[in-house]
Amino acid sequence: MSREFGSGQSPDSTLTEDWGSMLMQRTYLDYAATTPTHPDVLAAMTPFFTEAFGNASSIYSYGRESRAAIAEARARVAALIGARDDEIVFTGGGTEADNAALKGVAFAADTRRNHIITTAIEHHAVLETCNFLQKRGTDVTYLPVDGHGMVNPDDVRKAITGKTMLVSVMHANNEVGTLQPIREIAGMARERGILLHTDASQSAGKLPLNVDELGVDLLTLAGHKFYAPKGVGALYVRAGTPIRPVLHGAEQEHGLRPGTENVAGVVALGAAAALAKRLLPAASDHLRAVRDHLHQHLLSAIPDLRLNGHPEHRLPNTLHVSFPGVSGRAMLGEAADVVAASVGSACHSERDAVSGVLAAMGTDAARAAGAVRLSVGRGTTLDEVERAADALACAWRQMHTR
Repeated sequence: MSREFGSGQSPDSTLTEDWGSMLMQRTYLDYAATTPTHPDVLAAMTPFFTEAFGNASSIYSYGRESRAAIAEARARVAALIGARDDEIVFTGGGTEADNAALKGVAFAADTRRNHIITTAIEHHAVLETCNFLQKRGTDVTYLPVDGHGMVNPDDVRKAITGKTMLVSVMHANNEVGTLQPIREIAGMARERGILLHTDASQSAGKLPLNVDELGVDLLTLAGHKFYAPKGVGALYVRAGTPIRPVLHGAEQEHGLRPGTENVAGVVALGAAAALAKRLLPAASDHLRAVRDHLHQHLLSAIPDLRLNGHPEHRLPNTLHVSFPGVSGRAMLGEAADVVAASVGSACHSERDAVSGVLAAMGTDAARAAGAVRLSVGRGTTLDEVERAADALACAWRQMHTR
């Protein structure tokens, strides 16, 4: 099947040979959805599937080996975010961490404080947990965002009441990448004795994170967003934070997450955290440069391309744009053999409806329909994003001229 080339050729020329070349060099641009497990991370975790397979709760040498590995991983994760070792609780991923934070605080709170403040653009792990708590009698305020996807700290201040126990605002949006003013919100919350949770799943490994500088009491991490495997994450819980376990069983993870530890996964998370800490801030600079190169290459072929999200205060690896006059989902389908990307959150990428994030930003239907999220990784090259931009421009032009 021939396709028109998006840049450097006339509209009548075909892409038969160029497309075939592209097919041999597919480009992955969905690092916001998941990352590959880094070879060093895989090497670190592999022994804990085989010879170092002990249960960390056992008293003999196999168990002691696993306990020591978990302790080292805990220290590495803590170092990534500037926390104390004993403030890290390992979980089965970001969704579990979000649930543990919101439910744990709600279950521990005085019955007179039953109000949570969050935003309309949170990850579904937060929104659905809030929905669950609402059905149990918790009052929840969902704050709006502006056209860039950013919450106004003053709206947080106005929403606080004498019953507010928790504010939960994500550090960076998982669709458009907009960074939220967490430090300002933290100051307001702390003045009123209110806990602050932030989901930093998308930020870890891309931006420096320090829980004291942010002023948060709880922070969510998801391993597969920064080159650890899927199925492992962590929740930072500041010492002294009133919180109860969501699961019940034995006393693992300071009594907050019972169950036999996923030693291999925990070791992997620690290794990924150490790698992320070592590579920052060079990784941020690389991601930003490659992302901006991708944006410029697309703009040269499609001048009417629209950027969604904040132009400056956003993740360095995320480019969320709207292609004019086409369905972003259909266009990605056209280019799927060459470019791997999504229209938004991977958790809901099969739906055609306007995403809740874009709706909250007030994005019109036509612009929302053409929206695509392109996210680069630490290993993404300039050549790769150029090929991807050419393929996307090609698919857009073919659809646009039908």
